[in-house]
Amino acid sequence: MSRTHTRSPQGSPETGQNDESVLSHGLKQRHLSMIALGGVIGAGLFVGSGAGIAAAGPAIVLLFIGAGALVMLIMRMLGEMSAARPSTGSFSVHAEQELGSWAGVTSGWMYWLMLCAGVAAEATAAGTIMHTWVPFLPAYGWVAIFMAFFCASNLTAVKNFGEFEFWFAAIKVATIVAFLVLGVLGILGVFGNPPGTRHLTGHGGFFPTGAAGLAAGLLTTISGFAGLETVTIAAAESDHPSRNVARAVRTAVWHIAVFYIGSMAVVVTLVPWNNPKVATQGPYVTVLDRLGIPAAGTIMQIVVLVALLSAMNANIYGSSRMAYSLVNRGQGPRFLSRVTRGVPAAAVLASCAFGFAAVIAGIVWPTTVFAWLLNIAGCAVLVVWSIVCLTQLRMRRRLEREAPELLSVRMWGFPYLTWLAFAAILGIFAVMAASTDGRHQLAGTAAVVAALAAAGHLKQRRDRRKATGD
Repeated sequence: MSRTHTRSPQGSPETGQNDESVLSHGLKQRHLSMIALGGVIGAGLFVGSGAGIAAAGPAIVLLFIGAGALVMLIMRMLGEMSAARPSTGSFSVHAEQELGSWAGVTSGWMYWLMLCAGVAAEATAAGTIMHTWVPFLPAYGWVAIFMAFFCASNLTAVKNFGEFEFWFAAIKVATIVAFLVLGVLGILGVFGNPPGTRHLTGHGGFFPTGAAGLAAGLLTTISGFAGLETVTIAAAESDHPSRNVARAVRTAVWHIAVFYIGSMAVVVTLVPWNNPKVATQGPYVTVLDRLGIPAAGTIMQIVVLVALLSAMNANIYGSSRMAYSLVNRGQGPRFLSRVTRGVPAAAVLASCAFGFAAVIAGIVWPTTVFAWLLNIAGCAVLVVWSIVCLTQLRMRRRLEREAPELLSVRMWGFPYLTWLAFAAILGIFAVMAASTDGRHQLAGTAAVVAALAAAGHLKQRRDRRKATGD
């Protein structure tokens, strides 16, 4: 298979286009650092984690430790590859180079599908929140406003995406820090009697729901980390891609431990895991109410809205860049490769259109088409991560032979921790296969993966025939 080279700031070997049509480089280090942090902190942490707590009890802390460790390893692999070979298509480009077109097509379009489905889910949730505040405009009206706004902002310049994410992430980081500080003070008894360990060992113990609860909580926990990979996509549009992505990945890794694991430890220490408000209102609101913080519900609704809008913005950006990279490698319709003023305008419009179509599907066919789409998207990140592991194993060996100076970020404990991460992903698939719903989700995902891999394999065979002149 012929090797392609990733794009550099001076040109576009990845796409073969001239300098006037390549993407701009409007992102700075501060943007990438906050994009990395913003990817760590999503609405899933503020609200969705309540379902995981309700399923697993205090043992959710162990699940987040395990899931966080896996995500740290994946991010380190992505950081190693992206620092060595920055590319708009990130892991999809690397997979194509190391494993073949089938891997690039599968990982790239599965990721695109996941991000576009995420846009639909986040826009719907944001519209629902706004409708409760401004009821004269229906929820779908707010959805249309949000979609139009972020589509327009992503069409103008990449620095607009960076600025929005910078301030969105700053709000989320400030919220997390304040929550952790208040939580620690609450545990120490500043806001009343210290809870001690009664919520950790009472109400059925530390493992109140057993293995079944851990399995259900695991799937919820993993899904909360999807989207972290966007920072490695954005790095290619920064002023110093290799250096910036290395710093951003390092920042994201240790914040995973502090924000996620710390938050869950605070929640299950301060409130009973089986408090119904944890699942219905969210763990953050429940804890702040327990500490007597005024207007806790309203404050967290605002923060959740910010998190949803941030995710929408990031997903539109990430999906458009992934689509742009794919079509410029001959893995999609060519009209999506159009670039206007350094922005892949056609890819942005197509990603937004698909996201909005998914919103409509959620209104018209919520339990069929939309549910199927979300199920596939929920599994997509595991498919992508498994391909990342296999890609990094091949790419690291090649870089060590051909260009060791490019390894400014190195995967820890290579190759053992890479294999461990891959085995953990296979274990998650096995856990999913143990339940009826999980098997249905896996079956749908497998069908899509098989179709994409087959398309990529056919392209790979055509490329080989052209290369040999057959």
